[in-house]
Amino acid sequence: MESTERIRIAIDGPAGAGKSTVAKWLARELKIDYIDTGAMYRAIALKLIRKSVDYRDPEALEQLLDET
Repeated sequence: MESTERIRIAIDGPAGAGKSTVAKWLARELKIDYIDTGAMYRAIALKLIRKSVDYRDPEALEQLLDET
């Protein structure tokens, strides 16, 4: 029987503290996925800039995210 239990671990700290290093190591040890949400946010911000979308415009932001 497969477990439906989910595990979520959030690691927070200042720049250069080793968060990504610890998170990648932990993901390997626990055999779980590693997701870099910081990279996701930076990618969305870059797309907003390149398409000249105002992040304060909820409809425009939603449309951009739907296209992504």
